[in-house]
Amino acid sequence: MFGNMLNKKMMEKMQVQMEEVKSKLGNISVIGEAENGEIKVVANGNRLLNSIEINEEFYNNTTKEQLEDLILTAANRALEQAERVEKGEMNHAAMSMLPGMG
Repeated sequence: MFGNMLNKKMMEKMQVQMEEVKSKLGNISVIGEAENGEIKVVANGNRLLNSIEINEEFYNNTTKEQLEDLILTAANRALEQAERVEKGEMNHAAMSMLPGMG
């Protein structure tokens, strides 16, 4: 019975910490760029896209297909960075929950 209470408290603490990490990740921005910064995609640490910026002059001098490809490239770069940030934050949270395990 005592073990079940301890496990329940640990699970509740872990859930609270995970929610805190998720909230923190929502406030972290990462940027993916393509074509030397002509296209920028901003995402947060929860891997949600926040904005896409395209240099107007570049936009006017490119084809639809090139633009689509470059937006995908920039978005994927932003999401890769967001994933790295998320993993880092989750690892940090796990180490603080389970000291001595790393």
